[in-house]
Amino acid sequence: MLKVQSVRFYRHELKTRFPFRYGIASMTEVPHLFVKAEIDFAGKRSIGISADLLPPKWFTKNPDSDYETEDLPEMLSVIAHAATSAMDVGPVPSFFEWWQELYASQNLWAKEQGIASLLANFGVSLIERAVIDAICRATELTLHQLLISNRLEIDLAAIRPELQGLSPCDIVASETSKTIQLRHTIGMGDPLTDSEILDEDRVDDGLPHSLVATLRSYGLSSFKIKLSGNRDQDRERLLAISSILQDELQGPFQFTMDGNENYRDINHFRDDYEFHLSDTRLSAFFQHGLLFVEQPLHRDWSLNEDVQAALQNWPDAPPMIIDESDADLGSLPTALSLGYSGTSHKNCKGITKGLLNAATIHKTELEGRCAILSGEDLANLGPVALLQDLTMAACLGIEHVERNGHHYFAGLSIFPRQLQEQSLRNHPDLFHQMESGLIAVHPQSGHLEIDSLLKSPFGMLEHPDLSLLTEWP
Repeated sequence: MLKVQSVRFYRHELKTRFPFRYGIASMTEVPHLFVKAEIDFAGKRSIGISADLLPPKWFTKNPDSDYETEDLPEMLSVIAHAATSAMDVGPVPSFFEWWQELYASQNLWAKEQGIASLLANFGVSLIERAVIDAICRATELTLHQLLISNRLEIDLAAIRPELQGLSPCDIVASETSKTIQLRHTIGMGDPLTDSEILDEDRVDDGLPHSLVATLRSYGLSSFKIKLSGNRDQDRERLLAISSILQDELQGPFQFTMDGNENYRDINHFRDDYEFHLSDTRLSAFFQHGLLFVEQPLHRDWSLNEDVQAALQNWPDAPPMIIDESDADLGSLPTALSLGYSGTSHKNCKGITKGLLNAATIHKTELEGRCAILSGEDLANLGPVALLQDLTMAACLGIEHVERNGHHYFAGLSIFPRQLQEQSLRNHPDLFHQMESGLIAVHPQSGHLEIDSLLKSPFGMLEHPDLSLLTEWP
């Protein structure tokens, strides 16, 4: 039996090292929210924690709304409603039944309130992650052990009947890799060389700032390039990035491109893509290392029926996946039927949903079609969210993930020193202390070491002391 007894929130304000521009938003300050859930599971009391950024203009891409007075209050109300709904459920026989009731309650309320599904289910995912962490600790199982044994009793076919016969043990990696490759995001405002950085914008914290400095510091070979939708500007920047990667890297490299919802339809994106291909330097660059294109169309029309004909009429199209359009449980099957190649996994979209999507991708591959489940992320951070996200990605067998929190924030210095030192002590493979004393993520040869995360209940060996943060009532 499962019953959520209480949910508490803690909030911490963060500042970036330099602005992160990702579409219509440029992030410089952002709240980080921690969730603490107390549950009763099979007669045992247990506590679990989750956390996430509350980023501007991702869950709802409305250029006209004000973040502080409209977007942020809406996010917080969504999360608060999910917490209340989670406590209103149960006791129920299994986690899966609890999750189904929570998901249904949250989405019915969101529909009545006119709240976007992507945002509504962010609230579900925050509570879901904390409850799963608590179950891991109650059962003394790691997340991998919990999923592969299906102690959560997840019935994939109950949500997508076409998955009949598949269970989480068929989807979760039989053995998790102890390392995961970083796919470094080159944001639209990120400087490519040190010479581009104005004196007043220079960051003196011992961490790399420009793309060239980052390549030399972290040994990267996998990238994600943000597009602006202005094809002349994009061509110029793509050429500059291509030149840097070919000059700096001795071995092979790979990259994805993020359309950032900038295109009104597939043909609009096709025109720009073929414009880039008409330059032989970019044609060779794409042929050399392009893996896929992420979310070229705005979420409001990316799953419209006309997408299917446009993709069928473009036989040489690059693989395309959805991201922001993956808002509800029917999004991925719809996208695949239209001709997309897959979707992204992010813990902020949900653990149960991630398993469902992984199962759908697995089934699609069994049918002989190329399908993609990528690992994407805005700017995930320790001491909780990053660890849980990397752990889930490893369980799903995702080999490379977009991870840029360590690039846009000054390590763990944005959190109380006690939390920083605890993270380093518990996870010395993922974090290290620099000569300056800064405790930060430790990329090595373009990879992160995550063995200590996989041996922990759900990424974290110990819970951080949330009393060091401000409680949000």
